[in-house]
Amino acid sequence: MSRRLLTLVAGLLVAMCAVVGVSTVLLFHATSVDRLDASLRATAERADGATGPGVPSDPTATVREFLSVPGQPDGTLGAVFVGPQSDAAYITEGQLVTASPAALAALGTVPTDRQVHSVTAGELGDYRALAVETGPEVRIVLALPTAEVTALTTQLAVTVAVVALLGLVVALVVGGLVVRRALAPLERVTETAQAVSQRALDRGDVDLAERVPVVDERTEVGRLGTAFNRMLGHVASALTAREHSERKVRRFVADASHELRTPLASIRGYAELTRLHGGDLPPDVTHAISRIEAESVRMTELVEDLLLLARLDEGRELAARPVDLERMLGEAVGDAQAAGPGHDWEVRATDAATTVVGDEPRLRQVVTNLLANARVHTPEGTHVVASLDREGEEVVLRVGDDGPGIPPELLGSLFERFARGDSSRSRRAGSTGLGLAIVRAVVEAHDGEVGVESEPGSTVFTVRLPAAPPVV
Repeated sequence: MSRRLLTLVAGLLVAMCAVVGVSTVLLFHATSVDRLDASLRATAERADGATGPGVPSDPTATVREFLSVPGQPDGTLGAVFVGPQSDAAYITEGQLVTASPAALAALGTVPTDRQVHSVTAGELGDYRALAVETGPEVRIVLALPTAEVTALTTQLAVTVAVVALLGLVVALVVGGLVVRRALAPLERVTETAQAVSQRALDRGDVDLAERVPVVDERTEVGRLGTAFNRMLGHVASALTAREHSERKVRRFVADASHELRTPLASIRGYAELTRLHGGDLPPDVTHAISRIEAESVRMTELVEDLLLLARLDEGRELAARPVDLERMLGEAVGDAQAAGPGHDWEVRATDAATTVVGDEPRLRQVVTNLLANARVHTPEGTHVVASLDREGEEVVLRVGDDGPGIPPELLGSLFERFARGDSSRSRRAGSTGLGLAIVRAVVEAHDGEVGVESEPGSTVFTVRLPAAPPVV
């Protein structure tokens, strides 16, 4: 911002200096030319008075006569035209010197309108000339050189340019110091904002201790700093309240899930005990008991998933042991093939090291959930490929299928808890809606990332985990 301000100020100063400088030089030149013209008219009057009435018989003598009149300035060029006869001379260092034919020809072109005209007198340079008709076919022409006016104008232009340049440099140096000093509080606001933007504000306790030091609240930047500090305070309060609320919810989910495990186990146990009763039961009672047992199993899985997510949200420490993902993937695909024989399962593994450091049961659940997701949400006959690769310092697990794909509007919320609404990949019985949420929570707890790409005929889930360091 300071650079833009200095550039703008420099542009304005250059424009102002250019306008003032050009105006000054032009005004000085015009004034100097007017003074020269006034001196030329006085020179012509003296020459006219010295010539007298009548027709000169000798143009050369006449020229020398009116140029010798006292008061004629050095450099004066004069000419007399009497019919076809003419002669011209000029004063240089107090001496009269005959002018060249080119100078005489140039003076001959000056009209006798008593107006001053600019002419170029050959090698003598530029002149201001005035022609006076003193009699029939008698014309006197006087001219004064413009060299001095041109020299003074050039000198003034150079002086103005140099002074403007020095003034511009000084103004930029001083202006830069003033601008930097004036914008220093704004830079502190920017630094504080950058520091806050680099903080992780999406979860956990957030202590926004950063504040902008305000020197003078009466200035605009000072008021901005005060408002920014007040905003940070409100944001910190809101984040603290959010964290307390989420912590209560997580605690409630964890406690409720833990408490539900015992009654659900009891329901399932009594259902199994009743079904194993030696006596004959009516078919409708047998069906009801089997449904109670199935739903208790489903609710138990849901409670276990909720409890796992609550523990992960609370930041429970995970085990950190070497885990061979290749072996785990092979076992998980074998289990998936047994659960879904109607699907076509394939495993692709690399020869590179695919060991990671983590919690084996949780990582196994990641692989199992991804394979179950492909099995449950695709029709029979779908080809499912589970591959394991090593890419740099990461181990990459991919689970893809050639099923109907995921609607684009669901991709953004696919890893959220209890995600619903996928008509093309229909949710079958037994799905809790928490499988992919658990996948993301476990992967992120292992400092990894998970993503999905889907279109009709191709859906690929990608899990990236840091590879285990080589054993020395």
